[in-house]
Amino acid sequence: MDLEIREQLFIVGGATSGFGRAICLQLVSEGASVIAVARGEEKLQQLQQIASNQIQYICGDITNEEVHQRIATLLGNRKLHGIVINAGGPPAKTVMETTIEDWDGAYFSLLRWKILFIQRFLPSLIQNRYGRILFIESATVKQPLENLVLSNSLRAAVVGLVKTLSQEVALSGVTLNVLAPGSHNTPAIDRIYKKKSEQSGIPFDQVKTNAIQQIPVGFLGEAAHFASLALWLLSPHSNFITGQTITVDGGAVKGIMG
Repeated sequence: MDLEIREQLFIVGGATSGFGRAICLQLVSEGASVIAVARGEEKLQQLQQIASNQIQYICGDITNEEVHQRIATLLGNRKLHGIVINAGGPPAKTVMETTIEDWDGAYFSLLRWKILFIQRFLPSLIQNRYGRILFIESATVKQPLENLVLSNSLRAAVVGLVKTLSQEVALSGVTLNVLAPGSHNTPAIDRIYKKKSEQSGIPFDQVKTNAIQQIPVGFLGEAAHFASLALWLLSPHSNFITGQTITVDGGAVKGIMG
C-alpha cells in the first residue's frame, strides 16, 4: 500500500528509542522527512546517519518549552504534515508511595507540555487544512495497571484532551488520535517488571515471564509492528478516524471497548 506520505514532514518525539525510533525509521522508509527530538546527542547522530537527507534533529527534552521554540525555528516556513507526541513516563509507584511532588512532576511530564506543544503547532496545520497528530500513551488509559497510578491518572487526562480537541477541529482536516500500547519489547516496560520484582522478591526474569504469560497472544509486541499502525494513522488514508484511542496490547485489555 502506498501511504502517500512521500516528501511529507513530521515531528517525532522520543525518536531514539522504542516506538519513536521505530516510527522514525518507517517514516523515512516511506520517503517522508522527520524532525527527530530526543535527549541523547549520540543516538540522534546515529539515527540521522541512516538517512541524512531526510532526518534533522533537535537534542533536548521535548517537555521543555525552550525545545519547542527550537523545533519551531528549525521547522521555519516549511509545511508540517504530522506530529508524534511521545515521551517517557513517570516512575512506577503505588498511590501511598507517591508524594505531591510526584504528582506535580507527572502533570508536567505527561500533560502540561503536550498542551503547550499542540497550542504552538496546531494552528499551522489548521491553516493548511491538513494534519495528523498522534499521541503515544498507554493501554492503562483503558485498564489501569498496578504500581502505575501516576501514568494511569495523567494519561487518562490526555485522552480527554485529545477527544475534546478532535471535536473542536474536526472540520479543519486535522485528525488527533491516541495509540495505547500494552506490553512491548521496549526499554520502557522493564521499569514495571523491576518494580514488581522489588515488591514481591521474585527475580526480574521470572516476573517478566509471568507477565508475558498473562498476555492472551502469549508474547510481547514489537515496536516495528506498532509503528506500522502509527504510520497508517499518520497518513491521508486515516482521514475518517479522529478522537480515537486504539489499544495495541495483544488482547490484554478485557473490556469490550478495549
